[in-house]
Amino acid sequence: MFSQFTEWVSGAWWSYPLIFAVSMIDAFFPVVPSESVVITAGNLASSGDLWLLGVIAAAAGGAIVGDNISYAIGKYAGEHTVKRLFRSDKARRGFEWAEEQLERRGFYIIVIARFIPGGRTAVTFSSGYTHAMPWRRFIVADVCAGLIWGTYAAMLGYIGGKTFEDQPWKGLFLGFLIAIGVAVGVEAIRWYIGKRRSTRGATPDGDAT
Repeated sequence: MFSQFTEWVSGAWWSYPLIFAVSMIDAFFPVVPSESVVITAGNLASSGDLWLLGVIAAAAGGAIVGDNISYAIGKYAGEHTVKRLFRSDKARRGFEWAEEQLERRGFYIIVIARFIPGGRTAVTFSSGYTHAMPWRRFIVADVCAGLIWGTYAAMLGYIGGKTFEDQPWKGLFLGFLIAIGVAVGVEAIRWYIGKRRSTRGATPDGDAT
């Protein structure tokens, strides 16, 4: 299973463009498993099959370009068009959350959203159509977010591979496990904070103050 999965990200030269492309597409088509690909690439880098800095650069660069495509679609196509593309109730709630967070937190939420399932897509599109964050400010936040995410995902695979040099599949599994744990943890904290805020904003009878 491990050998079949790593064929996606082999030691060939085209591995870096593949990492870039997957990381880019994931910004506006979030079913593409960019984090899985980058973790796998980091695992391969631990054995010398790929260059670690090249993996980080490709992942971060693709993520930044993809985010800016989402921002541009949001800005020039508008809110109505974006929400027609993402019609599910889950997507609607995601956009509502993103719009609120951009007003409250701005720069900070661009970075944090990358580690929330579906958060990256909602925040980058919303940044464009709400005009809550001018592009000059958005690009600074997004470069920081892309570099942090690219380094984080690649290092998960790299450290796992170094830890289990004789059985690299275990290192890959460990990397995936940690990534899932981080995503679940961030989502749990977000849910808890939102629940506390709604509780504080309600009267004992349950009516909003």
